Amino acid sequence: MDFYTFTSTLSTFTLMLQESQALWLTIGTIFSLLMGSFLNLVIGRLPKAMHKEWQQDCRLLLELDKDNTQPTRPALATIAWPGSHCPSCKTPLKAWHNIPVASYLLLKGQCAFCSITISPRYPLVELLTAGLGLLVAWVLGPNWQGIAGLVLVYFLIAMTFIDLDHKLLPDQLTLPLMWLGLVCNALSVFTSLENAFWGAVAGYMSLWLVYWGFRLVTGKHGMGYGDFKLLAALGAWMGWQALPSIVVIAAVAGLLVGLYLRLRQGPTDPQIPFGPFLAMGGLAYLLWAGF
Repeated sequence: MDFYTFTSTLSTFTLMLQESQALWLTIGTIFSLLMGSFLNLVIGRLPKAMHKEWQQDCRLLLELDKDNTQPTRPALATIAWPGSHCPSCKTPLKAWHNIPVASYLLLKGQCAFCSITISPRYPLVELLTAGLGLLVAWVLGPNWQGIAGLVLVYFLIAMTFIDLDHKLLPDQLTLPLMWLGLVCNALSVFTSLENAFWGAVAGYMSLWLVYWGFRLVTGKHGMGYGDFKLLAALGAWMGWQALPSIVVIAAVAGLLVGLYLRLRQGPTDPQIPFGPFLAMGGLAYLLWAGF
């Protein structure tokens, strides 16, 4: 297929999507459902690979592995390799074991080989990704904003669950997300490049100042550097004008959840990750602003 044929086909397909809202919503939902399955891999594998990478780096710095010449596989490479397998018996999964949601129901929530219980969070992430994908596709429509909005949602879902599990917002996700936002707005997808640039700067510096102010007063760490980078990324995507709304939504949601956990009977973790609330604020603004 030559370039002219490719561009002509792409233009025809784009017109079909713009003329048929139902087709656009169907494609957005199905693709998001498939992406939910991939996000489960990212959520499960990336933090573990990062911890392993850090341990190897520490051992090298301490000169505990002088004779180890085996190259270290980058953390992101572990997402694609090895192939999907049962975490308990390590048996490789067949293609029909990886159908989003349907495989979980057909297998009755158990591994087909060793019958260990599969966490219900796998289909939950897939359904959440599909639901939010449908919502974003419906609000933003069949255009570059809708496509970019779907990409943003996938990043936010992955970082939300990683932060909940590990209190970690990986640079491998926050930094590419920030650069993607700047690239999108270099093409004026959501806002101007100038607004996006100052959004990234203001997003990072605002939480950086809060962090150091809190630390100087209390001597404690109030949040992690990943939160600065995530807010910078959201500023790069939606412009500096979005930051006050995003922070207010995130702060109010975090406060309500914190009060609920404090009032609930039983032990609670005093450290509540802020990343999920920033993601919530960013998604709410994306849908509310409508661009």
